[in-house]
Amino acid sequence: MDSYGDSGAYAAVYLIAALTWFIFAIVFYVLGSLFLMKIFDKAGVQGKWRAWVPVYSSMVFLKLGDLSPWLVLYAFGGAIVLGWIPVIGQIIGLAAFALTCLAAWRVGLKLQKGAGWVVLYVFLSLVWLGINAFDKSRWNPNIAPASWAGNGFFADRTVWQGIPVQPSAQAAAPSYGAPQGYQPPAAQGYAPPQQPGYGQPAAPQAPQQGFQPPAPQATPPTFQPPAAPPASAPDVPVTPPAPPAPPAPPAAAPENGEQPPA
Repeated sequence: MDSYGDSGAYAAVYLIAALTWFIFAIVFYVLGSLFLMKIFDKAGVQGKWRAWVPVYSSMVFLKLGDLSPWLVLYAFGGAIVLGWIPVIGQIIGLAAFALTCLAAWRVGLKLQKGAGWVVLYVFLSLVWLGINAFDKSRWNPNIAPASWAGNGFFADRTVWQGIPVQPSAQAAAPSYGAPQGYQPPAAQGYAPPQQPGYGQPAAPQAPQQGFQPPAPQATPPTFQPPAAPPASAPDVPVTPPAPPAPPAPPAAAPENGEQPPA
């Protein structure tokens, strides 16, 4: 008889504990969704329903914290598949909680909170959500990028309609191969080879101060074709010259020894 009474008492205690835990979970869910709705509204997220959907609200929270929202699904799927292993299940749970703490740190920075506020989130996450939801802080996404912003697995690279893209989640792509302080030489433009016999005219230069341009040269004379030769005169009969006269005969020598005059 006593054994039946003890088992009934244990069942009643277990039922009361389960009911208390269920009520606490409902209250925690309602308050947490309400606080998330206020924080999402500060961040510019469209649609208040996003804060009331389980798992999806955590994905949006990680996205606002510059973390990939798909990490939530990875942790959730790993807990379903490997959660029955005690050690693996605990590791997955701790990893998921560490991700939410990192997201809370980034969200707190955008709500003008210091890094020390993460300690409050670790122990009293509901209080942290309530303070950031109803205080007078404003959302500022233009903060320094996170240290994991260049990582393709942890960084946020998603674009969802209704959720603003966080500029602080983007980081400049690192450059490899160039030493620090090295400036590569500027690339020279390609000059095509000139064709033979062709020269590109130079651009006209502006006249310098005090320079007088040369006077324009006179227009060269136009080419005049040579005049036609004059018409030849009509043929005139030419009289041949007279033949030369025959030479005179030599004079006769004087007689009586006379000398001819000099």
